Amino acid sequence: MLVIPSIDVQNGRSRLVYWPGAATGVGSPTDRPDRIAERFVAMGAKLIHMVDMDGARAGHPGNLEAMGRIAGRVAVPLQVAGGMEGAANIRLAFAAGATRVVVSMSIADRPELLHDCLEVAGDWLAVGLDPRPERIAAYPWHRSAPPSLIDLAGELVDHGVRRFVLSHGGAVLDLGFLAELVKSVRADLFVAGGSQRTGAGTTTVLDIDAIKGLRDTGFAGIILGEPLLSGAIDFAKALEAAA
Repeated sequence: MLVIPSIDVQNGRSRLVYWPGAATGVGSPTDRPDRIAERFVAMGAKLIHMVDMDGARAGHPGNLEAMGRIAGRVAVPLQVAGGMEGAANIRLAFAAGATRVVVSMSIADRPELLHDCLEVAGDWLAVGLDPRPERIAAYPWHRSAPPSLIDLAGELVDHGVRRFVLSHGGAVLDLGFLAELVKSVRADLFVAGGSQRTGAGTTTVLDIDAIKGLRDTGFAGIILGEPLLSGAIDFAKALEAAA
């Protein structure tokens, strides 16, 4: 199973400063996405995930230069989420250096747009899904009744989607449910997240044992941002747990 570092990019910079030697005062901090990506690749990352936070708000790519700098510095695939809904948006991201994209769950209600995106990205397009039943039920679907997660994923697979990213919103993972999902869905499944924001700050809800459990379910990878950048989860130990 892949352990995929994620970098939230806003105005060309990482939302979080990365300083792996902060506790001992070794090294230097950086908020440059390309340097953060380079450090994780040097430690064994096989894929980098970037969230274009400006793009997510605007509905089109907002950090193309940052994508280009990351792609120019590392020799691993770059996956981008945020503002990727639309063939033209994906072409811009690919031209900048991205090689994979993630589009939002809303695309399930727009089959023509999904088809256009798949025409450009093919198997390197993933759809982000929220696996929490209450979130799916509350989503403003343009259909008579909200679908179940398994039915929604099956529908998207029938359209040609081969990859899904499940964003669990900081909720504790239900490994039994995820194992059943792997058996039911004919696609590669990834989990994104690992931290939960509360009034008291940010809490890491994943640990090494949870990563091992996720590996054993048959998931293709886990995407981790703040837990890795903050040092709450050690990247080397996470790679070992996922192997």
